[in-house]
Amino acid sequence: MPASQIHLVRHGEVFNPDEVLYGRLENFGLSELGHRMAKAAADDLVARHRPISALYTSPLLRARQSGQPISQAFELAPSIEDRIIEPTNAFEGRRMKGPGGALRDPRMWRFLWNPWRPAWGEPFRQVSARMLAAMTDAQASVDSGDVVMVSHQLPIWMAHLTIVGKKLPHDPRKRRCALSSITSFEFRDGRFVEVGYVDPAAPLAVGATDVGAV
Repeated sequence: MPASQIHLVRHGEVFNPDEVLYGRLENFGLSELGHRMAKAAADDLVARHRPISALYTSPLLRARQSGQPISQAFELAPSIEDRIIEPTNAFEGRRMKGPGGALRDPRMWRFLWNPWRPAWGEPFRQVSARMLAAMTDAQASVDSGDVVMVSHQLPIWMAHLTIVGKKLPHDPRKRRCALSSITSFEFRDGRFVEVGYVDPAAPLAVGATDVGAV
């Protein structure tokens, strides 16, 4: 039989002293705190006493680093899954607010005309479709046990909204997808069902920086 559960794990805090939107930019790895957050997520999965049969990560550095403690805990070699990567973003490398921020730059306003698409990057429906396709393939890739997929806030939130039957346009400030959080799903009667959300790194999150995407 295929995987019992799929756990979507968000990466930990990124070292980002300039507080730019890093999107898909290279070399944005975890901060020291981010590594501790990633370990907290791995510890939570271990404490569940559920067998983990496969581990997939986004190709971006912060996701690969966040997968390392899970890889070590379960003695799994991680596989790169391109479909769970961060969406494209016209604001990559820019601060959104403050002096020099994108919101004060008239040249960037053309990307803000339609927040429901969104106009600044990959359409929500496209993000949702690739996430669900990756989850479906991952679920069928093992004979038993669970699968862990280390991804990013917006892709995980798109999967959540789709699976629970809510509209994809949303207020980014209200996403329930904290750093190193775990959103879990089961495949029942031909469809995914959300079965849990935990925030194991919450005690570490005081003062954490989380401005990497929109």
